[in-house]
Amino acid sequence: MSQHKSHKRTRAQESTGAIERLYITMRHLYNRGFYKPMGVSGETLRESLLILRPEIYGSIAEEKVELQGLLYVIDRLPVGIEECRFINLTSDEGYKNSHFEAIIPAKRRRNCYRIDEEQMNIEITRGRSEIYDILTHLTFLYIESHKIMKKVMIDDKGGVIRDWKKLENAVLKKGKLTKEEKEIALTHTANFLGRTFEEVSDVYASFADSKNEHRFLSIIYYLGKGAIEEIVADNKRIITFSPVLRERLGHHIHGERWALTIKKSLEEQGLLERPIHIISANMHSVMNTLFAKKALPTEAKNSSQMALYELLSKPANSKHRDKVLKLAQKNGMTFINDTSGTNIDVQIFDTNKLDESVYSFENKELTDEEKPVIIVMDYAFGEQAYETMDELLKPYESEKKHFLNVVSVSIMGKAGILEGGKGDIMIPSAHVFEGTADNYPFKNKLKKKHFENDDVHVCDGAMITVLGTSLQNRDVLRFFHKSTWDVIGLEMEGAHYQKAIQSAAKIRKSISPKVKVMYAYYASDNPLETGSTLASGGLGTSGVKPTYLITEKMLKLILD
Repeated sequence: MSQHKSHKRTRAQESTGAIERLYITMRHLYNRGFYKPMGVSGETLRESLLILRPEIYGSIAEEKVELQGLLYVIDRLPVGIEECRFINLTSDEGYKNSHFEAIIPAKRRRNCYRIDEEQMNIEITRGRSEIYDILTHLTFLYIESHKIMKKVMIDDKGGVIRDWKKLENAVLKKGKLTKEEKEIALTHTANFLGRTFEEVSDVYASFADSKNEHRFLSIIYYLGKGAIEEIVADNKRIITFSPVLRERLGHHIHGERWALTIKKSLEEQGLLERPIHIISANMHSVMNTLFAKKALPTEAKNSSQMALYELLSKPANSKHRDKVLKLAQKNGMTFINDTSGTNIDVQIFDTNKLDESVYSFENKELTDEEKPVIIVMDYAFGEQAYETMDELLKPYESEKKHFLNVVSVSIMGKAGILEGGKGDIMIPSAHVFEGTADNYPFKNKLKKKHFENDDVHVCDGAMITVLGTSLQNRDVLRFFHKSTWDVIGLEMEGAHYQKAIQSAAKIRKSISPKVKVMYAYYASDNPLETGSTLASGGLGTSGVKPTYLITEKMLKLILD
């Protein structure tokens, strides 16, 4: 038994070392300005990823091609990236004013531009976490492409197997493929991918988009083709970082612009002196919690509160959502559509304008000046949380210096859980920052007891803020969970938010040292359970209940 334990610990240490090497390497490559992912310069990155074997990338270290991991990555990268030999990471350099059409990945809000047949530009406006995210995804993609190449190449002169030629014919065929042609191509593809016909058929539709229902075949073909050209013609794929990106990164350019827009809006509405409560959440839960019942009286009468929220979360119900939005705007909600490049939209709620029938304050003595203003900001991405919160909490300078009267900061988000399942709730007492000795304990105003009567599993304890969700593996997570760290979950922003709040309250003195904090997360996956990682699919409606329970508790503590 003791032997088994030491083996597990060694694997966790190996993995921790691999994560640290990955980050040091990525920073080094970024400072260097370019590298070849499958060349000597990309070797450390590849080796570290293969040692780490993150859960999200499934069978990356095995010979068979990983399908679920591939789908996860493709959803977060621009359409057509598999065809490009040159990937250029840029800052916001004015492409939105050009003829290039922005390509936005299905599961990541970032602007990408296909410059020509060979080049894809990806705009980085959300800091280093975004670079780490893209580089690890691309490394995975290229490792998989070389697996395909090794299966289909007969010799180093470019000779290929019959299965590959059949796939090539199907991909390059003009016009639509018939069902028969598609299934023939899939049979040949499954053969060299080391997967069954059933496995590739099951995943096939998930890769399709509105322009190409056979995108799966296309992705496999162009990935393999790129790897073959690297070997036969020495046409290596290259990732570059633009000089402007390297110069701007870390200077809070987008965060500063973003925060200034919010403060100007507060000034225009005469809200700068009012008590301010900041919530980091999605753009629907606070609005729906306050206004859904009044905006949709018929639906509210015929169903429970939770069923009403589920109804609003279904994509087909945009008419219902519009009714809620209109009522919110009549009752003091201002929506700020982001133009700063942070990709973080904002809602400002002036509770002084709330109709009595929407919300009635328990404390009737509150004057108009004492009624809270709620700022809801959409989710930040990793290190971007520090940039945005740091800028938002700074004093606003117009004719004079205005220190914002920030009473509370609440963070709601989704996270991976280590002692439960999808839809459970986590209440953190501290954030531990992965790969460093940094830790941020705090007094969470939101407690486990607040959810006692809600028929939902809740756990509390420390949480780990990870450098990237796609880099986690079981050994590291098990170590954090089972050791004296006793970590209950993992997410990407907590430590960054808390660092900004602490420095604003205790060092810079730009907000009150008595500022209250509330943190709560709902579980999107359990990376310790097979088949429960993020790559196994989204939350569906199972995320509705925890999201709204957390929102209701936060609003109750803010408003009462």
